[in-house]
Amino acid sequence: MNSVTLLLPERARFGGQRLSEAFGRRLGRADRSVEAGNQAARVFDILPRGWPVAAVTRQRDVGDAMLGAWLRADPAYVRPDINGARLLAYGEALSLSERDSAALLPALKPLFGDAGFPIDAPTPTRWYLALSREARLPRFASPERALGEDMFQHLPGVEGDGPEGRRWRALLSEAQVLLHNHPHNAQRIAAGLAPINSLWFWGGGVLPDHVRSEYGEVRSDDEALTAFGAQAGIVTGELPSAWSAGEGARLFDLRSARDVTPLQRDWFEPIGLALDARALDRVSLAFADGERFEFARSQRWRFWRKPLRSLQD
Repeated sequence: MNSVTLLLPERARFGGQRLSEAFGRRLGRADRSVEAGNQAARVFDILPRGWPVAAVTRQRDVGDAMLGAWLRADPAYVRPDINGARLLAYGEALSLSERDSAALLPALKPLFGDAGFPIDAPTPTRWYLALSREARLPRFASPERALGEDMFQHLPGVEGDGPEGRRWRALLSEAQVLLHNHPHNAQRIAAGLAPINSLWFWGGGVLPDHVRSEYGEVRSDDEALTAFGAQAGIVTGELPSAWSAGEGARLFDLRSARDVTPLQRDWFEPIGLALDARALDRVSLAFADGERFEFARSQRWRFWRKPLRSLQD
């Protein structure tokens, strides 16, 4: 069976942007349901349950993730403001090079080595802390969730994780002092680049015993999604600029979309035509707010249903 699933952001992101008449009619006739939980994690069946991004990306980067537990400690840029500090960029958004990690890691290695968490950077954008498999960790927020917000609302342990949370907040504070005072950041600023003045801890855990997916292909610019796909042994790759025909169950990650017009032109409408032409058997739109629309050819007879004017209807 040929099917397509599109992962999409929250419908509120599109506001009241108007849908085309044809797609609004198709959306109004679709099967509609609500899902709960992590939108990306629903793509995979993972055992033990969880979303251990650090271990899975470590396995793809280095191949040694089975040796222990891992935590991402990605380079970040935090800007103080009147209400605290905001996470403005991390990882790839900082235009990092091996020169950056070579300059900054020597200052951080004694801090984390003495704490029992050796740090390294197999790629300039993904830094890792090696942990024992038995390490107890507080809850860490993903950088996507914290981006643009007051970072103090998302620090480890702020939701009441006791001494472990305090320990990781103290490590972060010490790392920020080392990075803030490092001369390499002055060079980055002089070159017109944001300083690397913080780290972001997230994605902790061990390599899963089992990763499976109902999809045979996942296309995404999200490194976590494609890393889990690689662990599941399915085809993965970057997100194309528009939908193109293929076979089997395929998933496309469009969560970065902001404008409904190119979505309709490049994805919704050509996929709808493929469904009508029997090139596809099923189409699903899965929004981050849990709303899900399922399309099938037989729905064209639901002429009594009203079309939707926008994705928020």
